Amino acid sequence: MKTSFSIIVPVYNRPEEIRELLESLVHQDFAAPFEVVIVEDGSSESSEDIVKKFQGQLQISYYYKENSGPGDSRNYGMQKAQGNYFIILDSDCILPQQYLTEVNKELNQAFVHCFGGPDAADSSFTDVQKAINYVMTSFFTTGGIRGGEKSVGKFQPRSFNMGISKEAFEKAGGFGRIHPGEDPDLTFRIWKAGFDTRLFPKAFVYHKRRIDWNKFYIQVNKFGMVRPILNKWHPGTTRPTYWFPTFFMLGLGISILLAVVGFLLPLWLYVAYFLVLFLDAWLKNRNVKVAFLAIFAALTQFTGYGIGFLKSTILLNFSNKEPEELFPKLFFKRK
Repeated sequence: MKTSFSIIVPVYNRPEEIRELLESLVHQDFAAPFEVVIVEDGSSESSEDIVKKFQGQLQISYYYKENSGPGDSRNYGMQKAQGNYFIILDSDCILPQQYLTEVNKELNQAFVHCFGGPDAADSSFTDVQKAINYVMTSFFTTGGIRGGEKSVGKFQPRSFNMGISKEAFEKAGGFGRIHPGEDPDLTFRIWKAGFDTRLFPKAFVYHKRRIDWNKFYIQVNKFGMVRPILNKWHPGTTRPTYWFPTFFMLGLGISILLAVVGFLLPLWLYVAYFLVLFLDAWLKNRNVKVAFLAIFAALTQFTGYGIGFLKSTILLNFSNKEPEELFPKLFFKRK
């Protein structure tokens, strides 16, 4: 079967991001035709005029719908798409020119019904963006689960850079209403439907992540709250490593208290860890400022995720309420 790509992009109040993404799609070195489906998720800042400027350069369609979240918008786009293989991207991504060629090469070598690719920081990104990108992708902070490493067990694609066949989409039922967490939830249902997933290491995107420190904390805090919900829905996917940020921050607090009374060894172990983190971030970015910011980003990540994970675990285990009742802000209502 010939693979026909449909690129699905939900957007919410970010027309300038869509322009940058579409420009990168224009410059793809992929020879075969592909379509682009833009789904405006109830935005007040429309991307329609931006999309119109690319209609002569790309096979592109634009749809506006009421706000119901990125997962539902992706489902909507895949229902409208004409291709048999969907590539899902976030609006804050920029593609290197070889992206589609690398995806096509992987699928031709060994077809898989669902794939995910890594994210990287472009040289034009700010120091904060580079630091956040580092901690979101580094083995020393996330274990490489977002595509930075190949030896991470069964790979869980993320929806900022994810491919799924039309067949797998229809059998798995598409994205759910939870957000964030809609991508691992779909991945688990794809596995249950009998399909495999794989990392395409060379099919990376530049992920801009236009967030400040406060937004980053809120984001990772939500990631922490979502994980116990996913563990409850999909018990076989639970891992002890999900507790790492919580125990890390509790251990750091205890180490500081022990240091006050003269027992310094535990704190020195944390110092050694942060030194390794600093050196790795510096080697990867060749920027001392980014390396220092990476330490702060890691502390923000572990604190936000750890608190969210612990809070969610306690509430889910000591309450009779369903997750949607306990955490209504983590769920979108379908229109």
